[in-house]
Amino acid sequence: MTKILSIKITNPNDEKTFQITEELSANLFNRFGSDGKNSFTDWQYDNFKFVFVIAELNNEIVGCGAIRPINENTGEVKRMYSKLPRKKIGQTVLDFLEAKAKSIGYTNLILETRIKNNEAVQFYLKQGYNVIPNYGKYADRPEAICFGKSLT
Repeated sequence: MTKILSIKITNPNDEKTFQITEELSANLFNRFGSDGKNSFTDWQYDNFKFVFVIAELNNEIVGCGAIRPINENTGEVKRMYSKLPRKKIGQTVLDFLEAKAKSIGYTNLILETRIKNNEAVQFYLKQGYNVIPNYGKYADRPEAICFGKSLT
C-alpha cells in the first residue's frame, strides 16, 4: 500500500485536530516542563495571515504546524510537530508553511524552541534557519533559542 502524505489547512480547534495538538502539548510538557499552549492563545480565525496545517498520512493525522503574524513582513512558526520521526513529515509541513507564508506576503519567518530540544535545533539549522537574538517574550529566557529565515 502506498503511503500518501498530504498537508491541509484547517482550524486549530477543529475536533479532528485536537488529538495531534494535545499530543504535541503532552510531548513538550514531558520533555521540557511546559506544554507551549500559552504561546498559541491569540489565534485569529478570520485573519488570512494566521495559518494552521495538519499532515495526514493515509487519513491519519501525523503532524501539524502553524504561522502567525509578528508584523506585516514577519511570520512566526508555531506548533511544529511530527509524531513519526524521520519520515520527512516536519520538513513537508515546514516547506508548505514557508510557501504559504511567501504567498500571503511574509518575507521572513522566525521561531523559538528550547535549547535542550536538540532534534528541533538541528532540524531548523538543516532547513536553512539561522540563530537570531531571542525576540519578544523569549528575550530574557536563557532556555530559549530563536531562529530566522529570509523568504526572499
